[in-house]
Amino acid sequence: MNKEPIVIVSTPNTVRETQPQSFSELLIKCLFYWPVFVLSLCAALAVAFLYIKTTPPVYEITAKLLIKDEKNASVEKTPLEKLNVYEKPKTVENEMEVLKSRQLIGKVVDDLQLWITYTEKKTLGSKELYKDGPFVFQFISGEKDSLLTKKIGISIQDKNSYVITGLGAKQLTVNFKDIVVTPYFKWKLIRTPTVQNYIDKPITITFTPFEKTVADYQKGISVSLVNKLSPVVQLTIDNSLPERGKDILNSLMRVYNESALEDKNRITMSTLKFIDNRLSSLTGELVSVEKSVEGFKSSRGVTDISSEAKVFLQNVQSNDTRLNDVNVQLDVISGIERYVASNSNTGNPPATLGISDPGLVNLVEQLSAFHLQKNRLLATTPEENPIFEPLNRQIKTTEDAIRANVRAIKGSLLATKVQLQGNNYKFEKSIKNIPGQERQYTSIKRQQEIKENLYVYLLQKKEEIALSYASTLNDAKIVESAYSDVPKSSKKSLALAAALLLGLFVPAGSIFGIGILRGRINNRNEIERNVSIPVISEISHQKGKEPLISRDKNNHLILEQFRALRTRLQNIHGSEQQGRVTLFTSSIAGEGKSFAVSNLGISLAASDRKTVILELDLRRPKILSLFNLPADHPGIAEYLKGEVMEDEISQGTKQARNLFVIGCGEIPENPSELLENGRIAQLIDYLKQEFDDILIDTPPVHLVSDALIIDHLSEATMYIIRQGFTSKKELAFIEELIKDSNFKNMNIIFNGINRRKHGYGYKYDTAYYR
Repeated sequence: MNKEPIVIVSTPNTVRETQPQSFSELLIKCLFYWPVFVLSLCAALAVAFLYIKTTPPVYEITAKLLIKDEKNASVEKTPLEKLNVYEKPKTVENEMEVLKSRQLIGKVVDDLQLWITYTEKKTLGSKELYKDGPFVFQFISGEKDSLLTKKIGISIQDKNSYVITGLGAKQLTVNFKDIVVTPYFKWKLIRTPTVQNYIDKPITITFTPFEKTVADYQKGISVSLVNKLSPVVQLTIDNSLPERGKDILNSLMRVYNESALEDKNRITMSTLKFIDNRLSSLTGELVSVEKSVEGFKSSRGVTDISSEAKVFLQNVQSNDTRLNDVNVQLDVISGIERYVASNSNTGNPPATLGISDPGLVNLVEQLSAFHLQKNRLLATTPEENPIFEPLNRQIKTTEDAIRANVRAIKGSLLATKVQLQGNNYKFEKSIKNIPGQERQYTSIKRQQEIKENLYVYLLQKKEEIALSYASTLNDAKIVESAYSDVPKSSKKSLALAAALLLGLFVPAGSIFGIGILRGRINNRNEIERNVSIPVISEISHQKGKEPLISRDKNNHLILEQFRALRTRLQNIHGSEQQGRVTLFTSSIAGEGKSFAVSNLGISLAASDRKTVILELDLRRPKILSLFNLPADHPGIAEYLKGEVMEDEISQGTKQARNLFVIGCGEIPENPSELLENGRIAQLIDYLKQEFDDILIDTPPVHLVSDALIIDHLSEATMYIIRQGFTSKKELAFIEELIKDSNFKNMNIIFNGINRRKHGYGYKYDTAYYR
């Protein structure tokens, strides 16, 4: 005795959540397309492998520089720092901007020839050469800009010659000792000791515009404070060649120190020039006075001066020395006034030599430092930039303070000068009491000693400043030279992670994106949210090409689903046992009407109910072909035309003893008119007397009106919706049919459920059937 398997199938009363697909459903849908994911992962990993092989790692190179900051400067200074009296104060924030200035970075780019790159072609990608290349490009003369859009190919033949490509249609063979001449420029290659290692290896020389290279490195170099309590600046750059990155930072620190030293020496030289001019003038005056003394003594035979004359001379000399100091200070004050009154203070700063007022000296030094700082910033920043506003205010404030001090000091010096000149007048009046020769000699001697004292004073100051000029004290000290440890980031792991993400998310996104764009119905929730009739059955997707389900094959699940549908049909028709008419339709072709009608008919016949299937799809009939019945047998078309009687059109099937099929017959030209001639109602009345169940297969209702014409002959309508095939737009059409009551007792069958493909459906345990 055969035992039928028992499967619990949900009924329409089962409560279902109307939520989006769960993660497990999405995962099941993705697993259906596993070959796509495998191919996508393989392609992404291949690209990642190629990227890892062809892309060099990036290194972070760091250096540290200690900058002398006036805000953090100590009170105590070394002897050399004390001697360097003309050093101007600096702030670390301003010097950080100077470090990134176009002028300094441009010098580094030019010194290291960073606008020229050398690459060696490899099997996968290329390798950039830096210091280990076979040659160095030397630009000799010509229009440099003509190189900036070119790439020159070099192939070394031997240690003495090479072949050039890229300068014209023909290749050129050149010796290393020769100069290459083109219409726009001249250049040559300087070979290195490694030239033998690159014979027959193609090398490309690439030229980048100089200004673009400078701008790129300005953006690439980071300058920041290590902490706010110390004026230590950290320089950082990312580069694929650590040696090149180290050279860039070390060269930048060297160029910065050289530039600062040049600025300091320029100010010192300005002061030395002023002293030299004064010494040159004093030398002539001193020679003239000495000749006067010599002439006076030789002409008058003066050899001694009285004690009274000596005391007088000392007083006069002291007074004249003070008067001369006042005159020198007045000259310096006048120079400061001209410097402050000048509209453009880009020249040399004034000397403050001899000024005893430390406040004025400090103000002049500050003003000079502010102008120097402004000129440095102007090299990299437009004058309209807001950064100049605080600096201009400081300059104006300092100039106003200098003018006020100059007025006060000048007034004091002029008063002192008047007083000293009055003293001279008194001394000269007293001289009249001295004998004429002694008076004349004293006057000449006085002039000589005044000039000698001033000359010695200026010589002393010149030596001090010369020693300061000779000193090599830098304003910045290198705390740490450029260094690099390991690559900045693991590109291998990053590339692999990106490949895995892309390999998974790209196909997943494509699958779900296509699903959204197609707008197909994928789960029962979408139906129940949009239509007001129940889904009475879910039929799984039929694997294989055979549309009719048989028990001897592994189709236990679908068999049980049709048995459940058979039970639901019994509930729909109620107590009626004979002559039950059920109509099957759908929105469009291909949703599985014929499949559902045929297998439900087999299931009903298996339960000992005499069943007949009417093939009323008179345009595209399929039922006879499903049951492998002859198509030339008289059918519904011949009956509707009145050519045959009711008992002549039915055919028995091999699939079930109680199952019969009435085929379409010859496809008519006017199926709708035939269905409206009244004979179809007579046929249904006849079949009700002969059969327990009458199943009618009709055309898609959204395409033709045949189903609406014969709906009044049925007691129930089964509307077929196919998963992943029926458009969501059809749900609105179905709801409109429901509202218009076009079909009697309408119910929905959800057909073609494929859990693996669409992520929705019931997972049945088939272990019971084994």
